[in-house]
Amino acid sequence: MFNEEEFIKMKKKALAEHIPIIMDDTLEVIKNILQETNPNKILEIGTAVGYSATCFAKFTSDTCIIDTIEIDEEKAKEAIENIQKIGVDKKIRIMIGNAIEILPTLTEEYDIIFIDAAKSKYTIFLKESMRLIKNQGIILADNILYKGYVMGEYHKHKQRTAVRHLREYIQQVTENSNLKTNILEVGDGLAISKVIQKN
Repeated sequence: MFNEEEFIKMKKKALAEHIPIIMDDTLEVIKNILQETNPNKILEIGTAVGYSATCFAKFTSDTCIIDTIEIDEEKAKEAIENIQKIGVDKKIRIMIGNAIEILPTLTEEYDIIFIDAAKSKYTIFLKESMRLIKNQGIILADNILYKGYVMGEYHKHKQRTAVRHLREYIQQVTENSNLKTNILEVGDGLAISKVIQKN
């Protein structure tokens, strides 16, 4: 049973503590995708405190399984507590560790993959996602426009690496003939890549 009260508490706490959580308008787009595709398995790269994984659990059938990876042990522990309080712990499996190391060990295929972790690693996450995604599956990448820096000329020096990698990600998903990609200007940018044909 989904505990709405605990869910609202988690969201308020995350916002108060400036933990980056998925924006409402981005979430609305993803909610529509989940309801249209009715996935059995979702992979999330970047759990944080479990907000988006919990949302995915809310929008999918009781049989849908969500695997999510978090590098920060403290955040992962908080996420585990949150999903238990909200009552979705039977649907969500949290893997604690570096996604760069965990992803190559995964062998199951996923209907949806959601990338929302280190911006400078998006191209690495994409490579693994292409291996793990099912034919006709969808790869979602959040924060793809990164506060407008990705499309603009100006960005601070410390953001240069992230911007370069996000631009590379966009180039790879838009030029890959096996993918049909849309870049939406919702939230901080969302890339939606549908797999037309797997190699």
